[in-house]
Amino acid sequence: MKAVVFEDGRMDYREVPLPALARGEALVQVNLAGICATDLEMLKGYRPFSGILGHEFVGVVAQAPEYPAWAGRRVVGEINITCGTCSACRAGRSNHCERRTTLGISERQGVFAEFVAMPFVNLHRVPDTVPDEVAVFTEPLAAALEILEHAPVRPSDRVLVVGAGRLGQLVAQALGLTGCDLRVVARYPHQAHLLQARGIPCLAESEVPQKKFNLVVEASGSPEGFRLAQQAIRPRGTLVLKSTMAGEMPLNLSPLVVDEITLIGSRCGPFKPALRILEEGRIDPRPLIAARYPLSQALAAFDEAARPGVLKVLLDPGG
Repeated sequence: MKAVVFEDGRMDYREVPLPALARGEALVQVNLAGICATDLEMLKGYRPFSGILGHEFVGVVAQAPEYPAWAGRRVVGEINITCGTCSACRAGRSNHCERRTTLGISERQGVFAEFVAMPFVNLHRVPDTVPDEVAVFTEPLAAALEILEHAPVRPSDRVLVVGAGRLGQLVAQALGLTGCDLRVVARYPHQAHLLQARGIPCLAESEVPQKKFNLVVEASGSPEGFRLAQQAIRPRGTLVLKSTMAGEMPLNLSPLVVDEITLIGSRCGPFKPALRILEEGRIDPRPLIAARYPLSQALAAFDEAARPGVLKVLLDPGG
């Protein structure tokens, strides 16, 4: 099969063997895959990794030796492959499995390829009414919804999202479903336009009031964004971090202590609610698609995705 392989700091499009299936796994043919900020950070050394990147995808089950009824089903897949037996798994914290591998991020080959091996327990069937261009957003939308698992939002809450990029757009739309008093810091006009078209007000960085929001979500992926988020949160408010970045970030902890801020890291989220929201059309992510490239042009696709302000870039292994 063809795949985009990341080795020794560079990417290469080449022929690689089909994935070998372990017990309980299916071979999935990838229809579409999305490039996210984490993929870009992986190129900068966010985590040591060698192999096929990518974790956002929609595909069709091509081989299902143990579950033949799954063959031909269109699916998306959760990215954490867990053991099910460690203390974290037994306690219901499988996303923090002590022996987990992570699709295209940690010790597991990813989806920037024609095929990927996935455990059946990680797969979710895509409703027939949800097109591939929508289903490919299931994983990042699930990550956005995870915020509500950590910090339930009420209509009376004043909420700020810092960053209106790939993830920030979905975070804002997910939080908007709660009816809260929501604002988003958008750096680029086209990002603000997309949100305002959905009735979500935007602010420039200079317009953000200090210590006025009881919930702030940092989704900018930049030290400047974190500082802005820290300034905006009111005493005893909650600050949710959604960005994964390579390298270290200077951090002044004293204001967090003095203002008694609750700091929450938030990562992967629930697929079933995400698929239900997409099926119901409550969130339509298609306006976020900036470009679509064949897999053979993945290097150009990564260059496009890395440009400031660019939203979702998709890879099409069949294109």
